[in-house]
Amino acid sequence: MKTSPPPQPPEEIELKLALPTSRPAELAQRLARAPVLARRKPTQLQLHNVYFDTPGQLLHQARVALRLRRVGSAASPQWLQTLKMGGRSDSALSQRGEWEAPVPGAELSWQALQATPWSGLDPDGSVFKALAPCFATHFDRTRWTVRKRDGSVVEVALDIGHIELGDQRAPIFELELELQAGPPAALFDVARQIARSVAVLPANISKAERGYALAQGTLALPLRAQPPPLKSGMALTDAAQCVLREMFGQFTTNLDTLRTSDDPEVVHQARVGWRRFRSALRLFRPALAAHPAPSWQALQPLLSFMGELRDLDVARTDTLPPLADAYAAGDARRAARWQALDQALAQAAALQRKSVRYALEAPAMGAALLATTEWLETLPVPNGPAAVKGSQKMPLQRWARRRIARLHAQLKLAVKDAAHPDRQHRARILAKRLRYGLEALRPLLPKGQTKRWYQQATTLQTGLGASRDMVQAGVLAASLDADQGLVDFLRGVAVGQQRDALLPTAAANAR
Repeated sequence: MKTSPPPQPPEEIELKLALPTSRPAELAQRLARAPVLARRKPTQLQLHNVYFDTPGQLLHQARVALRLRRVGSAASPQWLQTLKMGGRSDSALSQRGEWEAPVPGAELSWQALQATPWSGLDPDGSVFKALAPCFATHFDRTRWTVRKRDGSVVEVALDIGHIELGDQRAPIFELELELQAGPPAALFDVARQIARSVAVLPANISKAERGYALAQGTLALPLRAQPPPLKSGMALTDAAQCVLREMFGQFTTNLDTLRTSDDPEVVHQARVGWRRFRSALRLFRPALAAHPAPSWQALQPLLSFMGELRDLDVARTDTLPPLADAYAAGDARRAARWQALDQALAQAAALQRKSVRYALEAPAMGAALLATTEWLETLPVPNGPAAVKGSQKMPLQRWARRRIARLHAQLKLAVKDAAHPDRQHRARILAKRLRYGLEALRPLLPKGQTKRWYQQATTLQTGLGASRDMVQAGVLAASLDADQGLVDFLRGVAVGQQRDALLPTAAANAR
């Protein structure tokens, strides 16, 4: 007699999208006009959620979320208790276990947790006894149900409200597409149709994760690189997907943050995420040749605006301040000219930051980001050791070492050919690519060689980058009609830096 397979645990599959808009009050009306939602009657809900954790945030560390949800008004509420476990935080597409049950009131129910995997986390009940409210979310939900001809069912939920922790608040303007029936591709199909008329931004961070970030004071901080741990037994396509997903997530997460943050480092880390992503695409090209990435033409205005903003930020905060005293040399008139340039740079940066935010509200930009998210999530990934052996001629570790060695050889040649300032750009780009590659593949590479090459690439990139920034500062000063004597001073400093940029690194890179 055949035994039936064990039942599958309940799973939540959803696509999270931030909504970069300066007019949130119009979101529901704009969404309702989207053809995919236009003929579907929406429902309205008021949702109040309280998240629980231990004082040491044990649940958060275990990637577990536990909440109580009040549906409706305080006068006639319905209460639901929800446990979510697993999932990733590096993609807008989330797949995780979800167990939800009605409860009598505004208190956690131990009994409701007995039908979940909670006992594996808390066998003796001590964790449950230590739970306390951590933060809350309050939002209005407008919900549409999309039923497709192939039987797929997608719930589209517009959430507008805020996260609350004491007197701290963080806004919520987001769209959640949850799969009720059918394949995950149905989520992207509905999202694509919405993105034709409404600006969207892939959101890698859930409301719960944003709540924890608010509690830790990290919500508005830039997201830096967090290379995933690779293992030598992985398939090449699997490694490529892990690496690219993290890099693209760094890019989109910082894009979301810069909508409300004026921190220059947020723009910088967004650009770093994009450069890492493009560099890794070149690195993993052999594995992705049959799966070309979507077009990014629609991203060019945004990327251009961000590059111009970064140049202004670097000149204003990094390149020019150390030179102020040397230029003024105690002369009040020269000091006044320097101050005028500083003010002009600050004003130009403020205007450019508005341009970046305006570009984020273009539907075509969001559609391109959404297409990249879908491409990443649908890359063919072999399953199991047998699939790895059958689909990959060379073990991942050997492939990684050969690929990095090739990059290092290219950099050595570029350094030899970079004595002229006009040719230093290629050496700087190759130094970045080598550094990003070393960071991404570090677990697969020899430790000593990796450390030495990483230091060399970083030193070269830093020296050439400072030289380039100094040249750019002079160009910006001239474009802002700064005093000609000040512009000449900056150009003179730039010439000296260009001459000396390669001297400390040429010998090291020859090894």
